[in-house]
Formats: sequence, structure tokens, C-alpha cells
Amino acid sequence: MARYLTTTLPYVNADPHVGFAVELVQADALARAWRLVGEEVFFSTGTDEHGQKIFQKAQETGQDVQAYVDHYAAEFGKLRDALSLSYDHFIRTTDPAHMKAAQELWKRCEANGDIYKKKYRGLYCVGDEMFLRESDLVEGRCPNHPTMEPLEIEEENYFFALSKYQQYLEEYLSEPSATLPEWRRVEALKFAQAGLEDISVSREKARLSWGIPVPGDEEQVMYVWFDALTNYLSTLGWPEDAEGRYKKFWEEGETLQVAGKDQLRFQSVLWQAMLKSAGLPATDTVRYHGFVTSGGHKMSKSLGNVISPAEMVARYGTDATRYMLLRHVHPTEDTDITWERMDEWYTANLVNGLGNLVARVMKLAETHLAEPVTPLADGAMHEQIRAALDQFEFNVAMDSIWQEIGAVDQHITETEPFKVVKTDPEKGRELIRGVVIRLAVIAELLAPFMPHASETIREAVRENKKPDNLFPRLG
Repeated sequence: MARYLTTTLPYVNADPHVGFAVELVQADALARAWRLVGEEVFFSTGTDEHGQKIFQKAQETGQDVQAYVDHYAAEFGKLRDALSLSYDHFIRTTDPAHMKAAQELWKRCEANGDIYKKKYRGLYCVGDEMFLRESDLVEGRCPNHPTMEPLEIEEENYFFALSKYQQYLEEYLSEPSATLPEWRRVEALKFAQAGLEDISVSREKARLSWGIPVPGDEEQVMYVWFDALTNYLSTLGWPEDAEGRYKKFWEEGETLQVAGKDQLRFQSVLWQAMLKSAGLPATDTVRYHGFVTSGGHKMSKSLGNVISPAEMVARYGTDATRYMLLRHVHPTEDTDITWERMDEWYTANLVNGLGNLVARVMKLAETHLAEPVTPLADGAMHEQIRAALDQFEFNVAMDSIWQEIGAVDQHITETEPFKVVKTDPEKGRELIRGVVIRLAVIAELLAPFMPHASETIREAVRENKKPDNLFPRLG
């Protein structure tokens, strides 16, 4: 099966944060797992580089806006190595091919009679890059950015006829697989059923020059969301599709978008209406994850509780960072993490857990076995992991692996092969071969989640040699 998988595109107005790292690592684990069972995968991520928020940030720093976005795009690009990501394409919304695709989507929606021009006055949240309805406000402000005063803006813009697609969206959102988890689907459906309003999809160039020009009107630039959402097509080479990726992965394959819960209205409502307007297939599934907080609060520089993926990798290493984001961050609910908790997870489950088991087993094998053990597959364990991943339950999948780690460790304690091999060498060696085989299965199961650790263990089994410590103790 051809599978298309994409993350959202983060704004390049700040360094990468741990919440987006969760999204990346979850998507990467899926991509790796699918590839391991022979499925063809196209995995995309990238950066969103237009909009008022970015333009203002560049002005505040005194930088040329292109130089500003180039810097932050490079910072997000560094996550590929830092988190051991296996994506196939990194799309930037300032790429010429993307800009051309966004204009083509605009033209198709306009040709369908869904884009028109009118004057509008309303409150605008720069943080979310969106106009706010009265029902959106909490104490007069955007609930996602309560410290920011909404701007009152009046101008003539182009609008997209979102209201025209209310019945279609209600039908789309009634499909159980369209939006996951279930309560997010219900939330999106209720939003649509409450009544949809047409949405402004352009800004006056005189006020905001940093954007993709509206086709046929050089005085307007595209609304950043109309621009950015098109990346899900442009990364595949749409509309020309010279290499056939769009046809293979979007039209004929299975499409999955992963996103944060604050993206619900854009990914499951606006984007699906845009696709319908342009005569293109809808996304098969959009899956939402929760937020990551620290110390009971949303991460912020003023509180001093920001945790960056770069800091995590520097302290724990790549695979340990992936481990914590996949096992200890809930796949759909909000999760609170602190350095103290992460230190505990690292020491208990990696240093004293997996790392200790690998050293214990492979030292026995190196000392007492004359040749490497031939690994055997464990179909039941593999099915258990695949079943969890089919439900996007990364934590459940990893819990299963750690249960096996604990079971092997307990088996060694109970059977004492290190003692038996001295009194009954043949029986002792058989016991050792048995735990090596189980360790090799653990290594296979870890491959989508902790690829470096997985390969290190498999190499140790192949060479019948104890490897260096996988997880050094914290200093």
C-alpha cells in the first residue's frame, strides 16, 4: 500500500519546541513501522514561512524577512539528525514550486465560484493568524493567546465561501476515520453544525507584503493558512505531478495528516472545504495530539519552563529523547513533563532497564557462547505492536516492549544461567541462547521507536559481543 504521511508546518518565528518534536517523532515512528512491513511511504514535513506574525518578528529583530525565515528553517532542518527522522521531503512555503501550487489551488477555488471580494471589519489574532468570531473570545481575547490584544482590522479582502460546504463537511466529519481521536471528530462536527461563516483568505499588500501574491491582484497577498495548507499537495509535486507522487500517494494511496489539537478548524474544516472546492480528494484521516506542558503550566520563556528538543538530545541522546516522547507523552491527551521526571524515566527504564539488560545478556553470550545466536522472529509480539500502532497508541506499544524487557530480566534472575553454565555448561549455554534470542526480538520491536539502539543491539547479537553502554548514567 502507498501511504502518505505529513506533519503540520510550524511557524518559523522561534526555535523548535518539544511539542512539535512529539508530532515529528510520532509520525516518524509510523513511517518506519510501515516501511518495515513493506509498505511504500512518503513522509513530509517542513516550515511555514509567510504571515503577519513572521513579518513582525523579522522587523523586531531588524532582519531581512527572507534571511529571518532562512535562519529558522535551518534550525528546524537540524531536527532531522537530532531526532533521527526519516522524512522524504522537507517543504518550505517560500519554495517557488509551493508558491505556484498555492496560486493554482486559489485559481481552482475561484473558478468554482468560491472566492469573492468584500470589505470586512473584525478582531484579528496575530498569534493564530486568524479573525476571531464573537463566540471565540474569552474575556475579549483569543483563548490561545490570552496575553495578546486582538487587533481591530477593517479592509477589503478576498473571502472563501466556507459556508457553502457546511453540509459536505458534516458528512465528511461523520465518518469515524476522518478525524481522530473520536472526541476531536465530535468537536469538529459540532463546530461545523453550529454554522460556518465565509473566511477571509487574503490581506492587503500595503499592510502585509510578506506573502504569496493573489493571482490577478498584485495588491493582495494570500492569507497564510490558505497558503500553508497547500503544502500537503505541493510537497508531492502537485499540480504538474511530473514524478507521479501526487497520483500515487494522494489519489490512490492512504493519506494521514498529524496535527496538534489547536489545528482542528484548519485541518479538518477549512482544508477539507478547500480541497472539495478545487475538485480534489479529501484527506483520509487527520489525527490530533495534545499539548506538552511543564510543571503544570504552558511552556513560556517568562516562566522559564521551556524544554527544547535540542536540550533533551544534549542531555539524554537521540534515542532516549525519542523514547520519552513516544512512551511518556500521551498520544492524544495533554502531558506534563519536567526535567526531574525525565531524569527518573531515563535512569529507571533506560540505564537500569534496557541498557542493563543488553549488557547483562551480551556479556553472558560473549563469555560463554562460541558463536553468534541466530535470531528468531516472534510473530505474536510483532502483531501486538502493530495493533497498538494501528490505534496510534505509541505508549501502549512501548509499554509492551518494556514488559518483555522486564520479563527477560526476571527470567535471568530466576533461571540464573550465569550459575548454571558453571555446573552444567550445555544447559547453561542453552539458557543463554534463549535470552539472546529474546533480546534480538526486543531489538526488532524497537526499530521504529529507537532505531540506533535497535541496530546496536542487533549488531551485538550478530557479533556475539557486549556493546558499549547504550545509556550512560547522568552526571
